[in-house]
Amino acid sequence: MLKLNVDILYLIFKELQYNKNAFLSCLIVNKTWCKMIVPILWKDPWKYMNKEVYWKHLKSTKSKELLFNVIISHLLEESRNNLKNQGVNILTNVYQRPLFNYISFCKHLNLRILDEIITYNLDDNTIGFSTVRKEIINLFINENTRITHLIIPYQFDYQLHLIPGAKSCFSELEFFSCNMCINDDILFGLTEICQSIKELELFIEKDNNYGIVKLVESSKKLFNVRLIINGHSKNDSSLSFCKVLENSLIKHAITMQDFMITEEPTTKILSSFENLIRLELGYISNKSTWNCLENLSLPILQILKAKGVPIKVLTNIIKNTNGYLLEINIDEIFCNEIDNEKFIQIIYQKCLKLKYLKILVRSCNILEFEKLLINCQYLNGLYIIIKNDIWFDDSDHTFNWNLLFEALIKSSPNSLFKFKFYFDEAPDLKSLELFLDNWKGKRSMLLQTIQKIELFCAEFGIRHLDLIQEYKTKGIVKKYDHDDLNGDITFEDFEWIQKNI
Repeated sequence: MLKLNVDILYLIFKELQYNKNAFLSCLIVNKTWCKMIVPILWKDPWKYMNKEVYWKHLKSTKSKELLFNVIISHLLEESRNNLKNQGVNILTNVYQRPLFNYISFCKHLNLRILDEIITYNLDDNTIGFSTVRKEIINLFINENTRITHLIIPYQFDYQLHLIPGAKSCFSELEFFSCNMCINDDILFGLTEICQSIKELELFIEKDNNYGIVKLVESSKKLFNVRLIINGHSKNDSSLSFCKVLENSLIKHAITMQDFMITEEPTTKILSSFENLIRLELGYISNKSTWNCLENLSLPILQILKAKGVPIKVLTNIIKNTNGYLLEINIDEIFCNEIDNEKFIQIIYQKCLKLKYLKILVRSCNILEFEKLLINCQYLNGLYIIIKNDIWFDDSDHTFNWNLLFEALIKSSPNSLFKFKFYFDEAPDLKSLELFLDNWKGKRSMLLQTIQKIELFCAEFGIRHLDLIQEYKTKGIVKKYDHDDLNGDITFEDFEWIQKNI
């Protein structure tokens, strides 16, 4: 029974790790819980400084100092003496052997963040940086550690493969991320010892290292690839590199399930990925036409995410799927009323199993959107974008909130109770009140509002918040959050409960 309880607790803790406050509070319950939580916490200690919140955390001197101090507390006496002999004295006030060997639990090694932390704590001491980095990297890479996720930053110059124990340390490497402006020796050395990679993330610039092609070809089962291409740095050289790289990836067509590319591909690579389950397009620039995807057929696609991709291209992609789409997330695209109508139509014709949808809805197409609500009976979460910016000539200056709310009340499937509304001009109080009041008797909703604050636009203010609080008290709204685009985005697009770490 004790074994069963421990197993159950472990599963609970794995889920709680994304709820920072709850997770850390469990850490101090008792010794058993602490021993179970510490390995989970230290599997990826960098995630609290990653993604959108990375720079916010990096501004906190306390977090940089704390993580650095914990890491260097693992240094052996020989390493400490070596640093001291070279005039680097970083252990004056902080040295105390840790209760756990935290680094032994680390499976993710983010050298980008590690370099930032070392640089900060050494006060830009260039000579000391190289010495300290060498000692710290040796803590993470040796015979006794097993790194599964490795992130290498721009112009990284340390030859990891020459470290004693590197081969065994990277023998289980599954995820590899690096900037293509990387030293030949470093990339060649890693290619020789890292052949179990399943997920690849590459940042492509003007000058790129063709050595990555050998790593791609040596990987035995590559199923997840992310190509982040700097659209502002595109030139003949980068296009030639992309062509060679894409051709090497085609060899993994059978196993490829998840693919992201931020610029229009130079080859017909996507046509070969017939087993693709998740596709993400666009992100950095909106210059690509994406015309090469017009006849793309992805029969078993389940997740489609796009940013800045023409709506006609996306309409054709959905048209050529076989009804397995569960999630559609479309952003950073404004389309005319006719194209918006056609896009809504193709969704309710081809995506009857859809669970999550992020979509622009034009005021004149609300009745067409209601047909989507009627046909897509498995919808669980809905993120509606409303472009009613008074400064943009082609936007819906007088968006019909009443009609939208009526459609949601009348035709939402029973499974739908999670709503997000993104807008420029806030809905009037009367429309919002009618929506909430008429939701009575349905499942309590999870509600979020996001406003892009513009000059002279009606803001989502105190009276709106007070009104929603009133309906929270009545149980009609279970949870409510509001974001404005002047700050950090608090939630992922299809997340209503757990905030970003």
